[in-house]
Amino acid sequence: MTTLTSTAPPAQRPLLTAEGLHVTYSGRHGDPPARAVDGVELDVRAGEIVALVGESGCGKTTLARALLGLVRPTEGRVSFGGQPLEYSSRSLKAYRKRVQLVLQDPTGSLNPRHTVYDAVAEGLRIHGYGGDEPAAVAGALSRAGLRPPERFFLRYPHELSGGQRQRVVIAGALVLEPELLVADEPVASLDASVRGEILALLLRLRAELGLSALVVTHDLGLAWNIADRVAVMYLGRIVETGDVEQVLTAPRHPYTQALLSVLPEAPGEPVVLTGEPPDPSRIPSGCRFHARCQVLASGEAERAGVAGACRGEDPGVLGGGAQAQVACHWDRSAARPSPSPLSQPSAHGCDRPRHDGAV
Repeated sequence: MTTLTSTAPPAQRPLLTAEGLHVTYSGRHGDPPARAVDGVELDVRAGEIVALVGESGCGKTTLARALLGLVRPTEGRVSFGGQPLEYSSRSLKAYRKRVQLVLQDPTGSLNPRHTVYDAVAEGLRIHGYGGDEPAAVAGALSRAGLRPPERFFLRYPHELSGGQRQRVVIAGALVLEPELLVADEPVASLDASVRGEILALLLRLRAELGLSALVVTHDLGLAWNIADRVAVMYLGRIVETGDVEQVLTAPRHPYTQALLSVLPEAPGEPVVLTGEPPDPSRIPSGCRFHARCQVLASGEAERAGVAGACRGEDPGVLGGGAQAQVACHWDRSAARPSPSPLSQPSAHGCDRPRHDGAV
């Protein structure tokens, strides 16, 4: 298997790294094993926000769980701060203090019988915090935008709005002073009017605290608004990665192009992908996207002389790193035209905001 690699200068060494990561689940009733994550290389650097995007079922959440240590990889390695993740109870407890999870459904994340104070203090108690607990809880709530924090101490989740509940969940992560947040669809369950506030909060936390974040989402508009880099995932693999402006204004992989084409303000006709993503227990030979690829279906890949490679040769695993990379035979062909940047960011359905963290 070919792996495309990159070497980052010391100042840009990643905080979180996945190296050759595989997560495979045993098949049932004689079925072959399902390769939910199939050779992922991914970096998140200090102070950076990376968006992991793709259709439902592509392996995004499984990858996030593996990065958090909630799922043990079948192969490969997760490293944090240059040190491989260990899976003893003590090591995982220490790791999860530094890397916190924010889930998409704040209602499901909060115990309805616990007050806001208890919800935020839970992590402190699990980790045996010996300092001033009320001050730590108040500080976390304040950083999450719930001010004055004492006003929320004795409230219950049902007494809060959806946006306030998500801020409580974020405060519960912040109270342990983590270095990185893994946010799985952090605004998917919120009203459109509240989503921008939560995204601005995440940007402010990055600016003020130096927090890094991996944001898992199917929403390319969210990625455009918040991310520094984007990694596009399809059927267990990263198929395109690069700076958000590169990937979302001049997409190179046909899958990324198709995802962007269906956004409300995207120019031209939407690309309608045929069929559903293949079963991860039956990943096709060649490029795993070829059965649904509009470039192959239109004859462009044939004219470029790469149709046979698309159907029969694995385009390889993208290496971690900051530079733009694409796992696509057509993109690498001499006949493939250079991607033309879209004229305006609003083609993605929203304007890219200032990264000053204003709420």
